[in-house]
Amino acid sequence: QVQLVESGGGLVQAGGSLRLSCAASGRTFSSYAMGWFRQAPGKEREFVAAISSSGGTTYHGNSVKGRFTISRDNAKNTVYLQMNSLKPEDTAVYYCAAGLNIATMKVTSWGQGTQVTVSS
Repeated sequence: QVQLVESGGGLVQAGGSLRLSCAASGRTFSSYAMGWFRQAPGKEREFVAAISSSGGTTYHGNSVKGRFTISRDNAKNTVYLQMNSLKPEDTAVYYCAAGLNIATMKVTSWGQGTQVTVSS
């Protein structure tokens, strides 16, 4: 298990940008595939993006493809989500996930979440 702390959420107008950060504890961060999920009130948790342990392979959900970009800095034990061209429908709590199994979408550890609100 790894401890995760998200930051960078907030209120932004439609068309704006935010960058979320997820800081992880532990010395084995570089061995974990990482991901981002989001959940709006009354909705199921939705896959947003994933990145391999080395950072060489990324995946982005269809609803955010072309607007969001996941990246990681293993030296800083941190994964990022750059969000551009934000829309009101992007409003949700965003969760960082560690130990993401790409084949099964199972997750070992979750962060506490950070709120992103996009106004129209």
